[in-house]
Amino acid sequence: MSTMIRQFLLATAVAAVALVPAAASAQQVKIAFVNTAKLLEESPQAKAAQQALESEFLPRQRDLAGQQKVLQDKEEKLKRDAAVMSEADRAKAERELRDGQRDLSRRFTELQEDANLRRNEEFGKVQRALLQEVQIYAKANGFDLIVSDGVLYAGASVDVTAQVVAAIKAKAPK
Repeated sequence: MSTMIRQFLLATAVAAVALVPAAASAQQVKIAFVNTAKLLEESPQAKAAQQALESEFLPRQRDLAGQQKVLQDKEEKLKRDAAVMSEADRAKAERELRDGQRDLSRRFTELQEDANLRRNEEFGKVQRALLQEVQIYAKANGFDLIVSDGVLYAGASVDVTAQVVAAIKAKAPK
């Protein structure tokens, strides 16, 4: 029974797709394509968000790099001096090194999680803003449909990504 339903739905879909070109030519539907990856890469909003994120997390990254350097120095000192250290001093130094490495690993994981959360927040805002810009561009230029992700092929004649990027850059504060 479900096979018959699937065949019916497939036949209906094929018939609908076959009728679209006839309807499109009678009405002259204006369709375009926007490459969202390229739009995100080239838009001033995305670049500004990326710079803001880098400056927000750079101090913590530097702090972690400094902590890592200190731990490397302690590890080298321990390797160099282990033979002349007392058993208690060596055990204490090893424990401190292990604790420091554990703390560094935890702080690094926290930094990654925080950075990922902020990146998702910022790029969500950027994507919403770019979607609005694409909609404004489409309305201003009389497009009936602009498609994006999931397109297997879009010829240069329907790709309006460069024009949308130019329109966005023209609006961006200088």
